[in-house]
Amino acid sequence: MTSNPNPSFDEIKWVIQIRRTLDEELEDYSEVPVCIFNVPKTLMATKPDSYVPQEVALGPYHPWRPELYEMERYKLAAARRIQKYLQSLKFHSLVDQLSKHEARIRACYHKFLEFNGETLSWMMAIDASFLLEFLQVYAVKEGPVLTRVSSRMSHIVDYSGTKSAHNAILRDMVMLENQIPLFVLRKVLEFQSSSLDQADYKLCSMLAGFGDDLCPFGMTEDLPEIEVAEHAHLLDFLYHLIVPRLKEPSELMEVMENENESSEGEEGSFEDSSYVHQLFEEMCKILSKLNHGPVRIIKNIIFSKPVKLIVKLPWKIVSNLPGFAILKYPVEYLFFSQNDENKQENGNSISISNIIKPPLIEEITIPSVSELSKSGVRFSPTNGGISSIAFDAKTVTLYLPTVSLDVNAEVILRNLVAYESSNASGPLIVTRYTELMNGIIDTKEDAKFLRERGIILNRLKSDEEVADLWNGMSKSIRLTKVPFLDKAIEDVNKYHSGRWKIKAGKFMKRYVFSSWQFLTFLAAILILLLMTLQAFCSVYSCRRIFKVTTHQ
Repeated sequence: MTSNPNPSFDEIKWVIQIRRTLDEELEDYSEVPVCIFNVPKTLMATKPDSYVPQEVALGPYHPWRPELYEMERYKLAAARRIQKYLQSLKFHSLVDQLSKHEARIRACYHKFLEFNGETLSWMMAIDASFLLEFLQVYAVKEGPVLTRVSSRMSHIVDYSGTKSAHNAILRDMVMLENQIPLFVLRKVLEFQSSSLDQADYKLCSMLAGFGDDLCPFGMTEDLPEIEVAEHAHLLDFLYHLIVPRLKEPSELMEVMENENESSEGEEGSFEDSSYVHQLFEEMCKILSKLNHGPVRIIKNIIFSKPVKLIVKLPWKIVSNLPGFAILKYPVEYLFFSQNDENKQENGNSISISNIIKPPLIEEITIPSVSELSKSGVRFSPTNGGISSIAFDAKTVTLYLPTVSLDVNAEVILRNLVAYESSNASGPLIVTRYTELMNGIIDTKEDAKFLRERGIILNRLKSDEEVADLWNGMSKSIRLTKVPFLDKAIEDVNKYHSGRWKIKAGKFMKRYVFSSWQFLTFLAAILILLLMTLQAFCSVYSCRRIFKVTTHQ
């Protein structure tokens, strides 16, 4: 006989609850999508304080925690305030109204809720009352939609948003595990209003001010008309304010299969020799400016018929000749690597398998802001949100959205990533954006550079805090591909790696300083040249050729 692994689990109570749920559920809410999740463990482990409420618990995931119990009296004050506003009706009438939607409320949560229906309804009514009391601060900006905040809550609710308690509650309000279904807020407002339209107007006014205050990107000036029914909760509203609802991936990009690879192989054999010509031409340009001493002899050797014959041969044949094999990898790195990139770019469209397959870790790497700036890349701010990220190869400009970073920004971004990872079936756009910023910002100098360009509006204490914020957001649930973001990253990497200064540096590091074989080859060539020069000078008068005069 196996023992119960959870001694506090009441089997009889569980059976009664399941039977009641199956028997009494009149409406089928199986089609209601789950929208409130537990934060994935891999994200929770990085910084728990960004996902667990610190001031106030909203909803059934963190109820009655001792450290949050102080806020319960403010919740009850908000409930009394609504009851006073209702006049003839009692607060329990609102609870009874919400109890009719118990099954729908439960369907919104990913976690199984062990509360009975009455407890859940009271919890929703009281938490929604507090949430609406807090949100009316943003409605006041639009006009006197609701009455002013009570004096009891005046020290935690702040119109200017400068009080620490106000910001702490705001951070708790956007946490994934601290959400209340938006339709519950709508029902509470409807209960207080004369019509559903008036309730929607009040809620839209609150959401508009809330989004304008918390959205990290300056893109709420042209805010479209808010459809309350389309949003699941506050975090979902904030997410779709930043990431507009996109079409299906199949509608975003038309994909074609690659054509016959044999024809590409044939082209490659002819193109190989062109890069040997390119190497030959670069050497000619350098030597044409020099015409003194032994350089003249080297020019005669390079422009001799045997060398010209070798240059005309395909690289695959040249690289197998004696003495040339050791140069195979360095020359291919300098010249043929760019050819491979061009083939991928100028060839046919990306295959379906490449779009569906998640990217490798190496594909999300990108040079830092400092490195990109040294290679000639310019940075320009935009006001179009994440979707405006692009790289213009003609002007060598990387366009990034202006992002405002304050004390609430990290919690907002982390919970947006957590919500996207749990709910989004398509590309993880916010996650990919944070990976991009994490990639280009390594130090406080990088953060300072973007601040000076107007891309980062820093409301934190220092640039170092900005760098720590982005570098701390390195964990993601899964790697994903976002077409417009990946194209910008790919174009930036292609430009940066294609610069001769960068390629020469990588070449020296990879094939010179890290290759004893190449160093040995260079030493042998140098000794051979010196021996040739010594033999030449023993036969001919080097002083006359080099025009060296001696003073006695």
